[in-house]
Amino acid sequence: MPNAKVLESKKALVEELAAKLQESTSAVFVDYKGITVAQDTELRNQFRAAGVEYTVVKNTLTRFAANKIGYSEFDELLNGTTSMARTTGDPIAPARIICEYAKKNKDLIKIKGGMVEGKVLSVDELKSFGELPSKDALVAQVLGTFLAPITSLAVVLDQICQAKGGAPVEAAAEAAAE
Repeated sequence: MPNAKVLESKKALVEELAAKLQESTSAVFVDYKGITVAQDTELRNQFRAAGVEYTVVKNTLTRFAANKIGYSEFDELLNGTTSMARTTGDPIAPARIICEYAKKNKDLIKIKGGMVEGKVLSVDELKSFGELPSKDALVAQVLGTFLAPITSLAVVLDQICQAKGGAPVEAAAEAAAE
């Protein structure tokens, strides 16, 4: 029977982990077996730059925490070497960073599963999220799409004015003077 002090500290860890999972917009569980210290440091730096918390987790405590907040689907994932990448920001960031890192390092790390905005996702779904560009890149693409017709109209009007042989400002000034 474990010491009461140890048991209380583990309960506190489960509570803390459950709270972190509850507030996360996404969490991805990773098998990091075979990764070197240098590779782990590089991966952690990428996560830190994107505002993602990356920690090695104890499977049993994580299982208790996940079950406490309703994620019983993680029971089968939580075995072997497990780390968790979670964020309260961009929900795609953890999966994207892991997928990019796995491609660069010949699938050294593997996604076990995870959740995005409260929905548990499979490995394939998380990998497809990993292929998406960042939130900022998606916003830039949408804004570029909105600006494209206006930019095209401005270019066409400018070409019409140049074809008539005068600058648009000069023609407007002459018309106003007459």
